[in-house]
Amino acid sequence: MLNTSNNNTRKMIVIHGGHFSSLQEFYEEVSSVLMKDTDWKVGTLDGFDDILYGDFGVFENNEEIVIVWKESGKSKEDLGFIATREFYENKIRQGKPFNVELIQQKLDDLNTGKGQTLFEILVEIIESHANISLMLE
Repeated sequence: MLNTSNNNTRKMIVIHGGHFSSLQEFYEEVSSVLMKDTDWKVGTLDGFDDILYGDFGVFENNEEIVIVWKESGKSKEDLGFIATREFYENKIRQGKPFNVELIQQKLDDLNTGKGQTLFEILVEIIESHANISLMLE
């Protein structure tokens, strides 16, 4: 099968790591760049994954796009071990509707060095979309 996709035709979307230092601020940043001119705002990891399918933000479903994550090293630190631990601990404290046992397992994995940080989870979500290329800068 011939691949006629050309990087010059891909829409480029820029996430600025300097604009945020927490997961909530990340959601605000991606809402402003991916969902501008809509009333819908990202507020969860699942919601972030959902908008990457396109059709209700700045790009169409399956449109080839490039996400450039500027200052990704800062984001990797900001959304690293400490932020991830706090994220899981808050969900455990809140309890329902969260699956506390699953979240405790994720927290245990994180504490033993086997779990993913929020930054790694966000990168994995982006990379799970075949039509999206991610550039970490």
